Amino acid sequence: MLEWLDAGGRPDFPPTTDALQEPNGLLAAGGQTSPYWLESAYRRGIFPWNDPQEVRLWWSPAPRAIITPESFRLPRTVRKLLKRSRWRITANQAFEQVQAACAEPREDDGGTWIDEELLHNYPRLFRAGRAICVEVWDDDSEAGLIGGFYGVLIGAALFGESMFSRVSNASKLAFASAAPLLFELGIELIDCQMHTEHLAQFGCYDADRQEFESRLRHATEQPPIAPLPGVIR
Repeated sequence: MLEWLDAGGRPDFPPTTDALQEPNGLLAAGGQTSPYWLESAYRRGIFPWNDPQEVRLWWSPAPRAIITPESFRLPRTVRKLLKRSRWRITANQAFEQVQAACAEPREDDGGTWIDEELLHNYPRLFRAGRAICVEVWDDDSEAGLIGGFYGVLIGAALFGESMFSRVSNASKLAFASAAPLLFELGIELIDCQMHTEHLAQFGCYDADRQEFESRLRHATEQPPIAPLPGVIR
């Protein structure tokens, strides 16, 4: 039976080994998404994900898609895109704009999991230094912000949350520009949550629960990394 979390209490999540196999990783329901709850969850490899019309659900899937400094790579095609691109790429300049863009309906499914509560609480994490974003700007168009991503940052672990592209390849170039800098600054683990072909080209691979949680513990125990530069390229 799925454990129910009391929104008025402490974030007392069940052991991640209790997560269901089907659907993969479903761990608990209920609770809330204040910064305290969110940080407590991410430190244990747990994240919220549900339809906005559904009850709050918490997940810890296994295997877990991750990128490490050892596995990371920049594909040749992406390197070429970076060289040709005239887009401006920045960090931590427009967190709420990036998250709002990630919450917009997608052509493939028409929906989003980012509800009003999350739109309120992730910026609070950002202001507390526990989240980052990367933005892609087209200064030659009226669109302005055309792509980017955001994630939760605890110690030397980055938990990728969502990305968006209003122009083809924008989010890909955001990640390709920021990831090498993040690893240089000391990031030990990028949690991608679920495996996708988009991230596989950057060296994302599936780690079993033991490997993931071992890496996670070590990374989250590290001191905070230095901030990304405001202008990346």
